[in-house]
Amino acid sequence: MSAPTQQPTPTDGGPAAGGPPRGAGRAAITNAAREIFAERGYHGTSIRDIAARAGLSLSALYHWHSSKQDLLAALLWEGTNDYFEACERELAAAGDDPTQRLRAMVRSSVAYRVRRRVESKIIAQEWRNLEPEHQERLNELADAATRLWTDIIADGIRRGVFHCAHPEDARRTVVAACNAIAQWYDPAGEVDLEELIARYTDIALRVVDARGS
Repeated sequence: MSAPTQQPTPTDGGPAAGGPPRGAGRAAITNAAREIFAERGYHGTSIRDIAARAGLSLSALYHWHSSKQDLLAALLWEGTNDYFEACERELAAAGDDPTQRLRAMVRSSVAYRVRRRVESKIIAQEWRNLEPEHQERLNELADAATRLWTDIIADGIRRGVFHCAHPEDARRTVVAACNAIAQWYDPAGEVDLEELIARYTDIALRVVDARGS
C-alpha cells in the first residue's frame, strides 16, 4: 500500500525568484511553526510570530506558504506522511506473518511517538483546525495508515492467530495507546525506548488475543 501523493504544498517548486535560498527558508519556517504551534496552539499563533521566530521577513515566508492555514496543513502532512513511511519500512522487513507485522506496527508507532513527540502533539491537537479542503487530503493519508492496522488484524484472525471478537475495537485500543505515548513519555525517565516498545508490543498482542506468538 502506498500513501496518497497529493501533498498540500502551495509553492511546490520552491521560493519565487529573489526569495530565501532553496531549502534554508523552508526549514526555518517549518521548525519555527512546529515550535510555536506547540507552545501557543494554532489560534494563539500569528503568521508574523512564525516569521519572527524563523528570522525571516513576512514576505520571505509568503514565498513558501500562502497562509497560516497552509503552513499548518503542510506541517501535519509531513508528520503524518513520515509516520506512514516509517510503518511501511518496518512492515517491509517483517514478512507476511501477522504477529510479526503487528510487532512491526507497534515498534514503528511507539518509536515515532517518542522521537517525534512535538509533531505528534500538534497532529492530535490541531487536526480539527484544518479547513475542509486540507482535512480531506490529510484524512486520505490517515485512512491509509489506519488500513495498515486493520489489514494486519483481519489477516491474523483469518489465519487463526488472533482471536479477538471485536477487531475494530482492538485496533482502536492499540492505536490510542500508542498515540498517547507522546503526551506522557519522558525520555529521561526510567523506561527506555526498547523497553517501552516491548511493553506495548505485549499489550497489543494481548488486546488482539494472539496465541502461540
